[in-house]
Amino acid sequence: MGETEFDSLLRSAVRAGDAEAVRDLLERGADPDAVDAEGLPVLCVAVAACDEAVAEALVEGGADVDRVLPDGTTPLWRAVDGGSSAVFLAVLGNEPRLRLSETARERLLALARDWYETGAVEVLRRRTGASGPATTVRVQDGEYDWVELVSLGDLNVRAGHGAILTSLEWAFRILTPVDELIARGVDRYDEDHVNWSTVCWILSQRRSFETWSAVVAHRHHRDVAHRRFVVDYLRARGFFDSSPYYGKKESELLAAWAAEETDGEMLAKVLDAFTGHEHPGQEAIGLRHCDHPDPRVRREVPYALSTDDVPRSPAARAALLTLMRDPDAEVRLRACTASMRDDDLLPEITRALLLLTEDADADPRAAAAAALASSRDRTPAVADALAVLLDEDDQILRLEAAYGLALRDDPRTAEAIERVGPLGDDFEHDHRAYELGRWRWRKEKAAAE
Repeated sequence: MGETEFDSLLRSAVRAGDAEAVRDLLERGADPDAVDAEGLPVLCVAVAACDEAVAEALVEGGADVDRVLPDGTTPLWRAVDGGSSAVFLAVLGNEPRLRLSETARERLLALARDWYETGAVEVLRRRTGASGPATTVRVQDGEYDWVELVSLGDLNVRAGHGAILTSLEWAFRILTPVDELIARGVDRYDEDHVNWSTVCWILSQRRSFETWSAVVAHRHHRDVAHRRFVVDYLRARGFFDSSPYYGKKESELLAAWAAEETDGEMLAKVLDAFTGHEHPGQEAIGLRHCDHPDPRVRREVPYALSTDDVPRSPAARAALLTLMRDPDAEVRLRACTASMRDDDLLPEITRALLLLTEDADADPRAAAAAALASSRDRTPAVADALAVLLDEDDQILRLEAAYGLALRDDPRTAEAIERVGPLGDDFEHDHRAYELGRWRWRKEKAAAE
């Protein structure tokens, strides 16, 4: 098969969105800069389709992201223009700061800035001349984020230009002021929006103390979105920097913040982040909030009262017992699971979990079943409760119950395995399915001896 035939197959694979086939054809000699019937590189076809996977495969295969097209644009320019942060990052390529001229860099920055500051609707109106209303829907952009898809006239665009502008600035090593970046990030009060997640990610990679100080200063901001951003930033930093210096400063900061925060949802997030650090006052902070009126706060308290290397005080143990009787099912569940290693609390933990297996909501039932299955409590009451759960419609819940019975070598285990039913390939490495297999193997071995 000649090279032109590979190129034809490549064009078809790009149009079909088959990234695996694209990679295979490139490895077999297809031209990554092959053009379609209109003379555009196939990379531009992938960009126009917002096909991140295919665009990434083409760029990794050698496609020229800076190739100047007849209209003066480039594939990278079109990726910026299209507004998909995920596609843009796939097309950006290595070392753009060194690869591109100053004029090209400024042109890309100006394009992204115009889209972001003017707004996608107004730019589309300017380009189409249409006067009617625009249509905006939420679409996924990349594996985790979302963005608005804005349509007007015969044009549509993803409005992720704030994220693209932020990524371009960082790629070109432009240190945009922290306050400006945070304002850009919280423009959509949603940690899964591309603007928010991108700003948080970029700031977490700026390692200076000046950047850290400027970001955490926003914990005093009157807008809760700014305060929530700080928590997300601290979490993101944890992926890059585990130095004792910053760990201690962040632990102290979160401890002080937990004593000051008045918004219930925000306080819960602060406590969640705080319990990921070590702090000598952790138990005291948990005790301070164990009777907070917001259940979201109380859900975080058990983790503050359950440090691994510090003996639990009588006050903490009493608070956990109270939380195991909380009106909120999730609070009760977390109080139980956070205390599972405490032998003194085990009888009360079991009692609370057994009640949760009878909850009207399937989620608490499933979580309680998982906790009971792995529990060190081997009393008949636990095994009987697990056996009852074999009647549930949810296969995962039945699997948890059978797993718990297998661990106990309960005589109902064989029946339980049958009640679970066939498990698909997704369970190949599942610890519960593995234990059921081990139980069968032990029984078959014993029967053969």
